Amino acid sequence: MSDYRQQSPGQSPPPAGPPWDAPLAEAALAFLDLEMTGLRVGEDRVVELCIERGDDRIETVINPGDRRGAEHVHGITDEELHRAPTFADVAERVLELMRGAVLVAHGVWWDLAFLRDELERIGRAAEAPEHAIDTVILARRALHLHSYGLSAVADALAIPVTRAHRAGGDVATTRAVFERLVAELSPTTPRDLWEVRVGERVPRPEVVAAAEAAVAAGQPVTVMYRPSHRAAEPIQMVLTALVPPHAIGYLLPSRGRRQLRLDRILRIDPAPRDS
Repeated sequence: MSDYRQQSPGQSPPPAGPPWDAPLAEAALAFLDLEMTGLRVGEDRVVELCIERGDDRIETVINPGDRRGAEHVHGITDEELHRAPTFADVAERVLELMRGAVLVAHGVWWDLAFLRDELERIGRAAEAPEHAIDTVILARRALHLHSYGLSAVADALAIPVTRAHRAGGDVATTRAVFERLVAELSPTTPRDLWEVRVGERVPRPEVVAAAEAAVAAGQPVTVMYRPSHRAAEPIQMVLTALVPPHAIGYLLPSRGRRQLRLDRILRIDPAPRDS
């Protein structure tokens, strides 16, 4: 787990129905961040967590028992840890906020691994979430950056970072980043975001459906496209055929032929009327 994976977590697709198939504006989303004593799952422990679901939230320092470390990163002192509740003390509240919601986090593989480890320690591993949306994956698809760390993505999107490497501050930043990335990707459901892939040439089914509709209509569209090693760009064109993994059409107004990788299409919108 030294590198972020190429898709959001889950060995199989999320279960059908809400919250994964609800309209995104209506779906329950729970934004999560954990701070740990280190990055060795099974040895290091959670020292702070924040989960925010709508206006409901928990933010607390966690007593990790005898384990200590990474104070230079998160700034949480031994005195704060000693006074804090254990994970077992807050586990029911944590599970309540996650239940029936789609988890969203930045670099979520780490959060899920440590969350499962803490739940396993208290005999509740079966309740650990398996699926989540990773804003690292969304950022890598929508943006062209040199770094996809949370602060770097926030900086690129002109989002202020108030307290980096503290759970509450990182949740606030993740939530703001998520909202901006959703605007770039235009999903209809959380499942559409979970299906974002990078490095695999696997397009989102929703994009394929939009491309098929555009080909059938034969009308001008604006394709928001993220070429390799470049920022996303709008392309005015008419799509004429799908030959997976590509969409084919002609540019406007030049009518030059253009072939686009379906997995790099962020969204397809109707073209302005004067196109």
